[in-house]
Amino acid sequence: MDNAIPQRVFDSMQLYPPFSLMVSTDLMHIAEKISIRFVAKDQWVFRAKDPVQKQIYFVQEGAIHLLKKDQSTEQLVEACDQGEIFGLGPLLELTHYRLSAKAAEDSLIYTIPQHILLPIIEKQSKISWYFAQSFAAGKYATPDIQGPPTLFWQEQRRQQQAFELVEIQSIDHSRAPVCCAPGTSIQAAAQIMRDKSVGSIIITNDDKHAVGIITDRDLRNKVVSGSHPLSASVDLIMSKPVITAKPEVTIAEVQILMMKNRIHHLVLTPTGKPNSPVVGVISEHDLLVIQGNNPAVLIREISRSQDGEELKRIREKAEGLLKRYLYQEVAIGFISSIMTQINDAIIEQAICLAQQEMLNEGEESPGVKWCWMALGSEGREEQLLRTDQDNALVFEDVAPEQMEEVKAYFLLLAKKVTQLLNQCGFEYCPGDMMASNPQWCLPLDAWKKQFSGWIFAPSQQHVLYSNIFFDFRPIYGDFELAEELSDHIFQATGERDIFLSFMAKNALQTPAPLTFFRQFMVERSGEHKDQFDIKSRAMMPLADAARVLILAAQVPQINNTFRRFDKLAELEPQNRALFEQAADAYEILVRYRALQGLKNRNSGRFFKPSELSKMERLNLRNSFKPLRELQDLLTVRFRLNFLI
Repeated sequence: MDNAIPQRVFDSMQLYPPFSLMVSTDLMHIAEKISIRFVAKDQWVFRAKDPVQKQIYFVQEGAIHLLKKDQSTEQLVEACDQGEIFGLGPLLELTHYRLSAKAAEDSLIYTIPQHILLPIIEKQSKISWYFAQSFAAGKYATPDIQGPPTLFWQEQRRQQQAFELVEIQSIDHSRAPVCCAPGTSIQAAAQIMRDKSVGSIIITNDDKHAVGIITDRDLRNKVVSGSHPLSASVDLIMSKPVITAKPEVTIAEVQILMMKNRIHHLVLTPTGKPNSPVVGVISEHDLLVIQGNNPAVLIREISRSQDGEELKRIREKAEGLLKRYLYQEVAIGFISSIMTQINDAIIEQAICLAQQEMLNEGEESPGVKWCWMALGSEGREEQLLRTDQDNALVFEDVAPEQMEEVKAYFLLLAKKVTQLLNQCGFEYCPGDMMASNPQWCLPLDAWKKQFSGWIFAPSQQHVLYSNIFFDFRPIYGDFELAEELSDHIFQATGERDIFLSFMAKNALQTPAPLTFFRQFMVERSGEHKDQFDIKSRAMMPLADAARVLILAAQVPQINNTFRRFDKLAELEPQNRALFEQAADAYEILVRYRALQGLKNRNSGRFFKPSELSKMERLNLRNSFKPLRELQDLLTVRFRLNFLI
């Protein structure tokens, strides 16, 4: 081989793992021993059941498809493009190939002799670890012929022992609960708590069912303050109804229950319901002892914050928690629930601080019902990072002569709230989709008319608004107003199939995430030139598809994208595999965006594919697979071929 050729081979292979991990002398040794082979389009490199050759293949140019026989057709399992290796039968000690390899276009491949590569793998731990990860993750494993192809593969958990997932451990509740009967005096109950060294006592009836609970906090706020005498009955100060759970409850579930219900103690019963005997109690302190700093502590700090700077500091601590969860590979569903509770608490506190500031300035509340609504990713419970704000405000209908004064109050309130959120690190919406905009601060009837206008006269702009606003979720105030709006949307869309068709068509407008050559579709100019937009190229097409399908199915109260796909899988068994893959894909995309945002200290929306590891690129690329099939489903279901 000409001396210049090995150098060119070396230069091209060193860009891709595992060759990028190799010592230069070893890689040059491989470059000197490889053979170069041209494979024309549709030509086979090898066929399933052929004897395994003692060589590994590297794609220098073009694309190679790995296929499996499915009755009379060949089913695509994996597409290998530039920089990828295939034909790893020798490393798996196979005698025959399990898949067929065929050129999808004119391709140039390098063949690497097995006896050259194996010694390098054995002596370099990084190389052997790369292949170990790949095999364990299923990248090179034989697909299950009986089941559907797997959507994606993941890296093994890093340093498993160092990152114990205490969030999914069951809690030790071996200590017997401390109880007393209804009618017991407050003084007697307090003495029992003192003698047992506990911070709570459960009030139970004759069947040992919990009817209430008293905590140290209740004694301070309701007795020591002088509101009730010590001789009074516990019935007067106990908190009820009691929030209960099964004894097998995990720390993750306890955290969410405590945050959602704003409680500090959780009662355990065999069935998880109040109408069964009490077997234990879990306190917030128990969580602190087990876990150290936890989300419940952050929620408590938020409720005590007095300004935007304090809220910002706590939200930054929450990102440290987010980072830990992501690195531990905790389920995205759990992470999004935690971060949503934290974000919601920040919004609630910002509203309370803004209301107090207005009161101090002499701005009295107009005394009408109203509700603050989150839109976009926060409305879908998917805002892990501090991205831009999307919110709106609805208030009850008032007399025309009151409208100007009432709306002025809520616009001023919204302005102060959005300023506080911006101070916390949530950027202002570039499109001004915020409650501080008079267009998005309206009485209930005006919101209904506006939504009806979008639905009954669909246009590109109206569909864009619908994609943003129809994911709303009530955060603070009178939730019945938001529920009435939701009912209106589902009633109106149920009467207008053409509107759903317009929404479905819009879901197909985003260009495919991959180019013809299976490279990431990056921005061609501007501030983000050569960067991949994971939000608009990959996440939003999936979110848009889930939204229109759930609207068509008339299923309210499910805003989260992967939960929407889970519900659709339940409703349509014939499409279960597709919807489950779409849910998995969306979770991967949410995770990668969060990781990129934490790494680059931004929203994570844009990043350079070249900066990802080969495994990360493959993982992301495979998450794009359900998009095409979803788009085909939308095209057929909503007859988009006939929509002008």
